[in-house]
Amino acid sequence: MAFSFLNQELAIDLGTANTVIFQNDQIVLDEPSIVAIDNQTGKCIALGQKAKLMHEKTNPGIKTVRPLRDGVIADFNAAEMMIRGFIKQVNSRHRSLFAPNIKLVVGIPSGSTEVEIRAVRDSSEHAGGRDVYLIYEPMAAALGIGLDVEAPKGNMVVDIGGGTTEIAVISLGGIVQQESIRVAGDVFTADIQNYLRQQHVIKVGETTAERIKIAVGAVIPQLPGEEPEPFVVRGPNLMTGHPAEAVIPYQEIAHCLDKSIARLEAAIQQVLEQTPPELYSDIVENGIFLSGGGALLRGLDKRLSDKVNIPFHVAEDPLKAVARGTCIALKNTDNYSFLMR
Repeated sequence: MAFSFLNQELAIDLGTANTVIFQNDQIVLDEPSIVAIDNQTGKCIALGQKAKLMHEKTNPGIKTVRPLRDGVIADFNAAEMMIRGFIKQVNSRHRSLFAPNIKLVVGIPSGSTEVEIRAVRDSSEHAGGRDVYLIYEPMAAALGIGLDVEAPKGNMVVDIGGGTTEIAVISLGGIVQQESIRVAGDVFTADIQNYLRQQHVIKVGETTAERIKIAVGAVIPQLPGEEPEPFVVRGPNLMTGHPAEAVIPYQEIAHCLDKSIARLEAAIQQVLEQTPPELYSDIVENGIFLSGGGALLRGLDKRLSDKVNIPFHVAEDPLKAVARGTCIALKNTDNYSFLMR
């Protein structure tokens, strides 16, 4: 059909840290959720990766904004700018005189309030979405992992994103029990910054702390198998202001993330305690699935399995699980009752 490009279907995983867009089963965009804005005109100068390079390195004329905080839209204007800009990037391949009719499925945290849900819907509509469907992230993660969410059996998913960790028990296409806690990637990054400030008297920015987390992030002091090389961090000494450097092995990061991971364990235990016994026995049999960027912390599945006595499985490519699930939901918008319009 000649006008097929005028009807577009996009699946968006609007994350605190990254935004992923799927179209026709393919990732067409995977960028950091960040916008650089000119302070005088209020116009968007850069999005995604370009804006991330400017983060923490701007002059007074430019500010970088992360529109989502703790998984929800904190800056409505910047969020709209970002969604609009990303959709435009995806559409720049089809040059046409008409604006396409865009059908969107967007993932949102399961703990979202009515106001937060409306903010996502309004931002998506203002950015050009004609048909906007919303799906809860743990449901999308379960679909993306390949679980049968509509079956009459219990599946448990722990999706550790940038702003929130979503813990949910799913059965018959609905969320039976859920908890959304604000202990996730951003908190781990802040833990690392505080730890370096207190223990090594070195000041580092968010970007460097993020790099340390990726390079040597671990949650147990003894990793089975291959151990990551220690990370050499450089920054100003807080006392003298002189350049300082420290060598950070993964054991130190495991120690510094300990309290936050303990909060995560407590939340998982709490959800399990409230789960109906029949579903609980299904979960013990199938194990619990981990998705999101936080699932990549070394030793997390082992630590949680030891704590809860239920096997934990890390999804393959956990970073994209929610986005893949959103994409599956997009193809079945008529059949999935758990999608919200």
